Amino acid sequence: MLRIDRATYDAIVAHAREDHPDEACGVVAGPEGSDRPERFIPMLNAARSPTFYEFDSGDLLKLYREMAANDEVPVVIYHSHTATEAYPSRTDIGLAQEPEAHYVLASTRSPERELRSFRIVDGVVTEEEVQVVETYMFAHTGADDVPDCP
Repeated sequence: MLRIDRATYDAIVAHAREDHPDEACGVVAGPEGSDRPERFIPMLNAARSPTFYEFDSGDLLKLYREMAANDEVPVVIYHSHTATEAYPSRTDIGLAQEPEAHYVLASTRSPERELRSFRIVDGVVTEEEVQVVETYMFAHTGADDVPDCP
């Protein structure tokens, strides 16, 4: 399951709408080992295409160096589809290189929000639930997540 805060969810959808009719793309980084998407990083679609996205190789290298320096990983890798449903294409599946990442797709084919998340490992696509929380504080069930009260 992808647990994502409302502000980040809204930012992904807004980026997809802003870049329409071209596909939008980006990353949401989070602390290594946390599976928590925290830092929204919209990227430029170097392909500038309504049917394909491509991260600029220089920007991507800079981003991965920055994440490494901050002990972050790409928790979410997202892009939009402009005329089709939010489901990975064969190209998307072939390009998926981060087995721990949530691959999020937002469709801008209609005014309604359509955002779905998938795990893509060795070419196998598995859809997962998206849980939108207002904030990460208390969004978990572990007792260790609740601060002690005096």
